[in-house]
Amino acid sequence: MLTELRIVNFAIIQQLKLEFVDGLVIFTGETGAGKSIILDALEAVLGGRAETTTIRTGVDRAQVEATFKLAPAVRGPVHALLAAEDLLDDPDYVTLGRDIRSNGPNTARINGRTVTASLQREVGGYLVDIHGQSEHLSLLRVRNHLNLLDSFAGIEDLLTDYSVTYDQLQALREQLRTLRQSEQDAAQRTDMLTFQIQEIDTAKLKPGEDEELLLERTRLANAESLASHAQNALILIEEGTPEAPGITELLGQAVEALHSLSRIDSTMEDLYAQAESDLASLQDLSLELRNYTENIEFNPRLLDRIEERIDLLNRLKRKYGSSIETVIAFGEKAKMDLDSITHAEERLEELGVEEQGLLNVLSEKAARLSEKRRAAAGELGRLIENELDDLRMESARFEVEIATRPDATGLSLPDGNRVAFDPTGYDRVEFLVETNPGEGFKPLVKVASGGETSRLMLALKNVLARADQVPTLIFDEIDQGIGGRVGMVVGEKLWSLSRQHQVMCITHLPQLAAYSDQHYKVTKQLQDGRTITAVIPQKGEDRRNELAQMLGPVGEGTLHSVDEILQIVREKTGKN
Repeated sequence: MLTELRIVNFAIIQQLKLEFVDGLVIFTGETGAGKSIILDALEAVLGGRAETTTIRTGVDRAQVEATFKLAPAVRGPVHALLAAEDLLDDPDYVTLGRDIRSNGPNTARINGRTVTASLQREVGGYLVDIHGQSEHLSLLRVRNHLNLLDSFAGIEDLLTDYSVTYDQLQALREQLRTLRQSEQDAAQRTDMLTFQIQEIDTAKLKPGEDEELLLERTRLANAESLASHAQNALILIEEGTPEAPGITELLGQAVEALHSLSRIDSTMEDLYAQAESDLASLQDLSLELRNYTENIEFNPRLLDRIEERIDLLNRLKRKYGSSIETVIAFGEKAKMDLDSITHAEERLEELGVEEQGLLNVLSEKAARLSEKRRAAAGELGRLIENELDDLRMESARFEVEIATRPDATGLSLPDGNRVAFDPTGYDRVEFLVETNPGEGFKPLVKVASGGETSRLMLALKNVLARADQVPTLIFDEIDQGIGGRVGMVVGEKLWSLSRQHQVMCITHLPQLAAYSDQHYKVTKQLQDGRTITAVIPQKGEDRRNELAQMLGPVGEGTLHSVDEILQIVREKTGKN
């Protein structure tokens, strides 16, 4: 519901802050006082058009801001929109803002952050319906009629069940589309996959092979240097030089000396044992070096073969992956793809059978949906016509048109014809109305504007109150062309509607205004030589006088009439 509206420098409104209650909110006042300007400002903040002509003379910017408390029914979709743009602050409230500049672009804001007008309009569509000016009017948007009828019919479970099968069919058709596309390219694709598989298989790849080859290439390329270094080490360890004996011989002499020492001083036995162990390790080292030297191979042909193998592996990695493992995985996938193409015809036939089965199931579920909708459509029409009778539109008739569109690839009807379908079934739903006998049924959007349209919307809203999830409904000009007697009926219906929605209404009828839970009087005042709009809460005696003034000059007669009206309202609503 709308909890607060702030307007600055918008038309003749200099500065205005209004707080609203849940229930029926009424605006009254003389023509031209600024009632419709308040609605214009609200439309702007809901993402509607914002003309620079609405900026108050003498300033360069107008501002409008509206705060809404989110009803449970709209919290989910509004949260989804806000979360997608990182705009979700308070889970219970959202604030929409609009800055209109004389020089420069207008700015739309949600929770203080700049957004596109289209996003603001989308969020606003969940929060408010304004009736009477054909703006923000969800009932005039044909795409909403099916949802409203479904909610009225109470077929949410059937629709969910249908949607599950629909999603399964779409997934299967995507498989078919991909497979058919693959089949069209089958010959070229088969040749390419066959070549890739053969190239990879012929290479007989082994994981880690490239690293081993690089190490072997390094050894072969440096065989002469490796042999020289190893031989030098052996000479130093075993043979020594003319100037000095080998390390093994020197260490052996040291071991003999430590052995003699340990016989005299037993504390040196550990040191002798350590030296003896070092001599054994040195002898092992010498043996390993000799074996290494004997295995060093001077083989240019083998080096060439290794170079060729490394080149092959590098080419494969450039074509199929960054590593041997990736190339092997590529080859395995290519085999699976080739197998899929080879058996594509069989798979297409299998999927075709599955598709037809799902189409048959979906046709049955869509038929049940359509049956429920058609039954609900008749009841909906009857209830709305009863409402129109109460609103002195006895000649008006209402009809829910349910149609289908032929489609050779669609769902099958009981008569064998095939029709287009979507996630909601195959029904195309539109609300039609005949306001005058003999004119024929016409779409709601073509109905005359003004009070007739507003009364029609009121009738629809009353019947669809539970199905319609928009929290705040605003009616302008709803009393156009009706008298006080009908005004009492309209007031009662608005009050009844306001038990499930926040309802705001601009009216000139005291019979309607008497049903208000909150009453504002809109007036024009002169301040510092300029006209401004003032909005004054009406309570107690002030409200009684305002209602009397709406009947005529305030006097004993008009006040008495107001008291009678208020008494009727108390009897109808149970208000104190």
